[in-house]
Amino acid sequence: MLQQLILNGIIAGSIYALIALGFTIIYRTVRFFHFAHGVVYTAGAYLAYSVFTYQLSVSSGQLSIVGWGIAVLVGITGAGVLGILIDRFVYYPLRKQKASNLIFLLASFGIFIFLQNLFQLIYGAQILTIRTGPIKEGHYFLGAMITDIQTLILTVSIILMILLWFFIQKTKLGKAMRAVSDDPIAASVMGIHPEKIVFASFAIGSALAGVAGMLISLETNIEPAMGLNAILKGIIASIIGGIGSIPGAMFGGFFLGIAENLGIWKIQAGWKDCIAFVILIVFLLLRPGGILGIRTEKERL
Repeated sequence: MLQQLILNGIIAGSIYALIALGFTIIYRTVRFFHFAHGVVYTAGAYLAYSVFTYQLSVSSGQLSIVGWGIAVLVGITGAGVLGILIDRFVYYPLRKQKASNLIFLLASFGIFIFLQNLFQLIYGAQILTIRTGPIKEGHYFLGAMITDIQTLILTVSIILMILLWFFIQKTKLGKAMRAVSDDPIAASVMGIHPEKIVFASFAIGSALAGVAGMLISLETNIEPAMGLNAILKGIIASIIGGIGSIPGAMFGGFFLGIAENLGIWKIQAGWKDCIAFVILIVFLLLRPGGILGIRTEKERL
């Protein structure tokens, strides 16, 4: 039982970590809580579902690897484009007017509510899925059972985390993103255009949210309100790890996933979300810098 709970926590934590990473990348450049990140997560799942169902309708119920690849590509690209559009048409005009963080937060809430209701209008309130074929028995691993889909979720998440770390640390654009995060004015003096970095941050962070939405839709279901719980868990994971820290977002996601699943060992599963908020409150009271001891606003690698 304990091994299964820990494994389930790691799998859930990998999704939380992806959401938290996308949220953190955006937060590092714009310095406000992009709550609409949750609906971008939802968009990735719905876009992949749309392509998936269309291809099934024209291919006699059989979907090739290429077809899956197209659905995944549309989901990732669509989520990235949606994030860019949100920034260009909503946040960018507010930045030009030097709006306060409260205005940005309210605008983000407005976008979230508008797009969530738009998805409900287009797809309906019913639960959808992109799972096909019979349910297969899982495989035993270190005393726990893991399914093929869970293996895919964990593998893709870990690969993306490694690639993201390499991108931030080693590439020119990644170093520019770190520079803008640390000091936008100094970065501008050095010839780095902050708005280009914001553009890249929204593209990358939103694409990560789209990937997370597609991955979770393979194991569970798709519904218009799925983004609310996702962004709350992503924000909690980011705060636990230290706001603005990419390593902290990863560790915070896995920590939250494992803690939630261990928490429901002795109490009902319905208290799972409550456990997440209790963990958040405890960490805010005891260690505001997060589990890695990293100060908020700045990342120290």
